[in-house]
Amino acid sequence: MAHEFNWKSSAAAEQSASKHFAVTPHDSTNFTYLTRAIYVGVAGHVTVVTEDDVAVLYKNVPAGGRIDVVAKRVNSTGTTATDMVGMY
Repeated sequence: MAHEFNWKSSAAAEQSASKHFAVTPHDSTNFTYLTRAIYVGVAGHVTVVTEDDVAVLYKNVPAGGRIDVVAKRVNSTGTTATDMVGMY
């Protein structure tokens, strides 16, 4: 899994995301890059998979909400939110 920048640098951690991609939930296909955050366009639940393979369910994320999380995938199982955008 590739990082776009040095996550351990405090300066890098405070930078805004500069690249974005449409998130298509899938139970086994990982993103090309780890996210810094996920924007949710249509409200619902979001099941993210972290860099260390832990599935985390965020319940009732509102439309227009943002989940600040380093994730390698959004699972389709348990995810009801749509129109998501990954940022890195």
